[in-house]
Amino acid sequence: MRTRRERPDVPAPDRPWDEIVPGLWMGGHEFRGRSGRLQLAVVRREFDLVQTLLRLPGYGPDQGVEHQVWPIPDGPLDGTQLAGVIRLAEAVCEALERGRTVLVRCYHGYNRSGLVVAHALMRGGESADAAIRLIRARRSPWALHNDLFVDYLRTGLPTVRQLEELAE
Repeated sequence: MRTRRERPDVPAPDRPWDEIVPGLWMGGHEFRGRSGRLQLAVVRREFDLVQTLLRLPGYGPDQGVEHQVWPIPDGPLDGTQLAGVIRLAEAVCEALERGRTVLVRCYHGYNRSGLVVAHALMRGGESADAAIRLIRARRSPWALHNDLFVDYLRTGLPTVRQLEELAE
């Protein structure tokens, strides 16, 4: 399994967030701007719903913006954490159906946010591999570089959750 901590060569993204499909954005807490320097990706009121998988103070969103927080590691997830990821993906789908804009974010906007966004796309009919390809094309080739999360998606999060709960 590869995670951000084990891959110091993983570059910061060039943008704070990218639109994966209309209304659904994926991003992180920092990015490398045009100057080449790291910049903070602070959310204000750009989105109707912000989902945060790694909460860092001072990164927004502004008061009044719906904010769902579910901190998870960029590594193995237990049944409760997987259930939360599934619920977040369901909330993404519901928000998009109502015409709302959604940002799903983690540290760089590659793995944890990719897991939620990919599962939401799969709920909409995409295959795991098609969802992964779309995310990598729209966000970054580094998106979903965590092999474990790719395995989770290919197996199906509900199945992985059941297996994790049996193992507990």
